[in-house]
Amino acid sequence: MLISVSSALSRIFLGALLVAGLAISVTGCSTAPPEGLTSVTPFDVNRYLGKWYEIVRLDHSFERGLTDVSATYSLKSDGSLEVINRGFNTKKDEWKSATGRALFTGSQNQGSLKVSFFGPFYGGYHILALDQANYQWALVAGPDRDYLWILARSKVLAPAIREQLVAEAKKMGFATDKLIWVEHNRTDH
Repeated sequence: MLISVSSALSRIFLGALLVAGLAISVTGCSTAPPEGLTSVTPFDVNRYLGKWYEIVRLDHSFERGLTDVSATYSLKSDGSLEVINRGFNTKKDEWKSATGRALFTGSQNQGSLKVSFFGPFYGGYHILALDQANYQWALVAGPDRDYLWILARSKVLAPAIREQLVAEAKKMGFATDKLIWVEHNRTDH
């Protein structure tokens, strides 16, 4: 009798631990913009579609060691976006890619989306600054100030625009002293 009670308590404890871990994982994947920041309005998804090159980023594990990073956005028939992120892994001497799905978190007139590369878990993708006239550059954040990217339609961004966007990101509270400038030396495949 003692063994079965102990075994049942162990199963209940492990089950509670699993549920708590899952809850932390889900709540850790916030889709809201970083506190105090708002995404751009107006936003035209059709003008945002296509290929963007990563000019700069804050370091994070899923892009660590990658150069020549790009993201390509295309509209799917269900209204979601397909996102293909691609980069060159210098240690393995090979291209790496990941395909995800993005959905608007509210109005399609606002540059806030949630993106998933891992099943049901979504993270925020918020366009905080955008070249409204030509859609040639964008300043993008994740759900908090640990995620930041500057994207451009070409592999090189004019120094004055780079400096302006970095200064803007610094005012927003991002650790701009830790930015990684992405090299683009390879031909796209």
